[in-house]
Amino acid sequence: MLGVAFAMGQFGGVEGVAGGMEGFKTFIPLILMFVIFYFLLIRPQQKKQKEHKALMAGLKRGDDIITAGGIMGRITNVADTVVTIEVAEKVRIKVSRGQITSVKKVDS
Repeated sequence: MLGVAFAMGQFGGVEGVAGGMEGFKTFIPLILMFVIFYFLLIRPQQKKQKEHKALMAGLKRGDDIITAGGIMGRITNVADTVVTIEVAEKVRIKVSRGQITSVKKVDS
């Protein structure tokens, strides 16, 4: 009985180190999945948000815009949260600033 206990004691230290490495190896796929998600989903979304924020900051009178609803027009007035656009001659509508999706700069 003592021989069996002694034999188990010798391999216990080596097994403990190998067991720790096995635990780390199980997390490698999770880490790889997070890295893939970061580069395919999170990073492009952050870049898109940053570009949209810059677009909103650069709005000015005379810019031709397209809204999220597909309305095209020219900006006639810019306020903090609302933008007034002219969609036809003497036809103006107010649109939430966040609904503007793209801007085409017009040379003044």
